[in-house]
Amino acid sequence: MKCDPTLSRAAPPSLAVKPRLIRHLFLPPLLLILVIALGFGAYRISEHYGIRDLSESGARQLELHARTVESEISKYTYLPSILELEDSVGQLLNSPNPELQQQVNRYLEGLNRRSLSRVIYVLDTTGRVMATSNWRDADSYQGEDLSFRAYFQDAVRGTPGRFYGIGTTTGESGYYLAHGLEEKGRIIGVAVVKVRLDTLEARWQRARLEAFVSDENGIIILSSDPARRLKSVRPLTPTIKERLARSLQYYWWPLNELVPLERQSLTEGAEELTFPANASVDQEHTQVSYLAQTRPLNDTPWHLTLLTPLEDLRREAANQGMLVAVVCALVTFLLIAWNERRKVISTRLAAREALQAANDELERKIAERTEHLRASNERLKAQIRERRQAEETLRKAQDELVQAGKLAAIGQMSTSIAHELNQPLAALRTLSGNTVRFIERGSLDIATTNLRTINDLVDRMGRITASLRAFARRGDDRGQAQLGKAVEAALQLLAGRVESSALTLHHEYTDTLLGIDQTRLEQILVNLIGNALDAMQAQPLPELWLVGGYSEDRYQLRVRDNGHGLDDQARKHLFEPFFTTKPGEQGLGLGLTLSASLAAAAGGSLSAEQPEGTGTVFVLSLPLVGAHPPGTDTPA
Repeated sequence: MKCDPTLSRAAPPSLAVKPRLIRHLFLPPLLLILVIALGFGAYRISEHYGIRDLSESGARQLELHARTVESEISKYTYLPSILELEDSVGQLLNSPNPELQQQVNRYLEGLNRRSLSRVIYVLDTTGRVMATSNWRDADSYQGEDLSFRAYFQDAVRGTPGRFYGIGTTTGESGYYLAHGLEEKGRIIGVAVVKVRLDTLEARWQRARLEAFVSDENGIIILSSDPARRLKSVRPLTPTIKERLARSLQYYWWPLNELVPLERQSLTEGAEELTFPANASVDQEHTQVSYLAQTRPLNDTPWHLTLLTPLEDLRREAANQGMLVAVVCALVTFLLIAWNERRKVISTRLAAREALQAANDELERKIAERTEHLRASNERLKAQIRERRQAEETLRKAQDELVQAGKLAAIGQMSTSIAHELNQPLAALRTLSGNTVRFIERGSLDIATTNLRTINDLVDRMGRITASLRAFARRGDDRGQAQLGKAVEAALQLLAGRVESSALTLHHEYTDTLLGIDQTRLEQILVNLIGNALDAMQAQPLPELWLVGGYSEDRYQLRVRDNGHGLDDQARKHLFEPFFTTKPGEQGLGLGLTLSASLAAAAGGSLSAEQPEGTGTVFVLSLPLVGAHPPGTDTPA
């Protein structure tokens, strides 16, 4: 019997190979897509939680820097209203004349120097600048019409004027604070203070912080990146552009819009912005993404925006996604290995060893990551504790500054009393002892003369204490002083030191009547001549020149010595309290400070100059009482 050969024929090879071929062709791409999808999902989740944590940290930084900006702005808000307390300002606005204008100019100049503001000026109700602290500068505001400025229009209506803009005279940006000056319920003028806020930008740049402040028009007025300054964070309508052009708030700046490449809103007050990278700073990326958090600033229509780069966060999220992808790939590999173990035992053992090694590495990475997160958490807690300690230290420092100011005032008065009364007391002690001896000898005439001198010294001590009390009250009475009498009194108090130093004294001044209290003038001269004697201690032939002359409505007395002189650094701090060039405990550094204050209180000034050759010249300028004598020259 023959068999049918077709019954023993195998199935066609194509039918047996097709399922395996399909599995080999489509399974790897599907697994690859799955791994990529899981990795991308892990990346998005890690990025989401990372941005949330970054937002919380950025919110704390935003609050801290916002309070810093608010503090920098608010410390000048009181300054314009102070001018209402100065009588000369009101007199100038009611009855303007050159003498009052000059007096207010000097007052504003001193107030501007002490407050560290940019400029202080006073306008009348028409917007004309009547007096300004920069009256000496070539670009002075004196006489300018600033009625078009918004801060003037607000202040003249009785509301506080707050304005940030670019000056039309100097082209310099600044923050303007205006206050209406009232008298008997009506506004007679406007006081304006201009301050510079660029110290905030420098502070941000030193801290490597990316932030900017935008005003009510959406214009960036402060920025850690100068390229963003005076750009608009939102589109400007034609109406706003016309209004800004009329007010010259930003002068003729083009005010281009700061347009991000991408913008995505995340939460309220936070969004993701993408800008082109600065090629000179970041050559690795063509664009940079930021987490932008914005907060309004109190008492102003401004907003502070903090930009936190997202590159590090996304790099970390990418690492997390890659880690998840690797884990998924490992799991897939394990499944394939488990499926293949039935074929080759050796392959199964190798796969098991590889799985164990991969698990160990994964656990090590997870442990390292956990430890890193724990260390980061501890660092964050430490930073919070340090910030709280810094705030407490700041509060204590502020309290100590207030107390130090009180002690400095008490120290100046007590030191000046001791400094001015020591010499009369020493003279009283000498004269009283001599008087007893003259009485015992029967020389009653000489004793009578000494007693009269003692009486004059006692009167002088009374005038000194009365003058110090009057200066402490900052009264308006300036008194009158005879220059020749004041010089003689000062030389009498320093007679012992003058005789012991073999001093050669040159008198070249006119005995004129000055607008200052007699005792205060003597006090200033004692300080200046005493300092000159101290500077000439090492000079074998000491010489002192007292040279005077007229200068318009003032008289200038130059006190010059041939001592060791002063360097430029010492001359800068010469009139600061407690600054002294004397060695050891020979000086407290209050004599020149007190003398300059007494001269300024009388409407004068005290300054130092460097003469040709050796020595130092102090120039005392005081107002005259009466008319300028005809035919007199101004001092050289």
